Amino acid sequence: MTMTQTSEVFDKRSVSVFSVVFAAIFLTACNPFGEARPMMDEYVERLGRVLETDPQFSEPAPAPILPRRRERVLDMPELELGMLDFLSLYGCDLQFVVGEKNSIMGKVMQPLNRLRYELRFIASAERCLQSSIDDGDEELQDTLRQAISSKRENLPIALWNATWGVEEVESLFTTSKGFYPVIAKSPLSDLAREAVQLERAARGLLNGELEQNLDFAGAVQQRWQAEYRAGQLINSALLVAARLNDGTEVIERRLAQRPLCLNGKPNNQSTIVQGMFFSIYIGKVQPYLADLHRARIELLEPLAQLAQIQTAVMPQSFQRWQARALPVEPGVGNVHVESADAERANVWGDLDQAVADHTRGWQQLLEQCGLRPGA
Repeated sequence: MTMTQTSEVFDKRSVSVFSVVFAAIFLTACNPFGEARPMMDEYVERLGRVLETDPQFSEPAPAPILPRRRERVLDMPELELGMLDFLSLYGCDLQFVVGEKNSIMGKVMQPLNRLRYELRFIASAERCLQSSIDDGDEELQDTLRQAISSKRENLPIALWNATWGVEEVESLFTTSKGFYPVIAKSPLSDLAREAVQLERAARGLLNGELEQNLDFAGAVQQRWQAEYRAGQLINSALLVAARLNDGTEVIERRLAQRPLCLNGKPNNQSTIVQGMFFSIYIGKVQPYLADLHRARIELLEPLAQLAQIQTAVMPQSFQRWQARALPVEPGVGNVHVESADAERANVWGDLDQAVADHTRGWQQLLEQCGLRPGA
């Protein structure tokens, strides 16, 4: 094959590859329903078009940002050095546990390892206490009882640092990674299952059930490091709430004008409006709303419970973030507030309110033509 022929083959292949890439980009650009923001914008645009009312696009409320780690991590009280030195002299298992903490690696324990250490200390100290009772060593018994009491009292702090104080949770809740996918490529099943598992283990520890196997927790936090789903969900909830409110305003302005149908009889415009309702709102927007609702229940609610059960030690800055970013129990702060208080509103309460208002607007509009859904 000559140089010219080789060049021609290469050029043809290049053109072919370029055509495929260009076609993919073109199709993506022409399909506004493949991503959250263009889908919601397109929905409001089309709603305004069929109702002959220009939409006004509002800016979504700012996303709540997880407090920095230095604001989340709690100081972990230490046993008095003299007490540790005293306990390290005895031959029971506790001697080795204390030695582990005093090692170079022990001084820079990650929060999850520190929680495991605290649990090992309590278990070893209780076994050592039983041995000292059998041996009649009262001085050791008093020291062990004080140590066990102190460790149990401060266990909630170690638990907090090992859950909400870790770096990995920042990746899970980052709001810099866009919106929750319209079609999620990676399901939430593992994240959701592990969130439930972690919440149950934490609840057990707080209830005094210290025989918890925490071997799974390291893998959970590794997944948090690689996933951004919680933050994406928050972004999407804010976007969808804003666009639904924009759409509701369009509907309300149309309701304030002449009826869509005279004498409740459908006409050409009502047919177009109803078609848009079913093809876009029911066909495109509603499935995404369902995905957000499902992810909220499966992932965010267990994480909300994981925070809620630790309110006794929760830092104040985290309390403010939690009240806005995480789902709350019905009737407990899950209340819609006016836009002036947007930074204090609960993200999920506002989304619920936006969906309810928008649904009511559609019902009133279609009812003018005897086309109310479910009628």
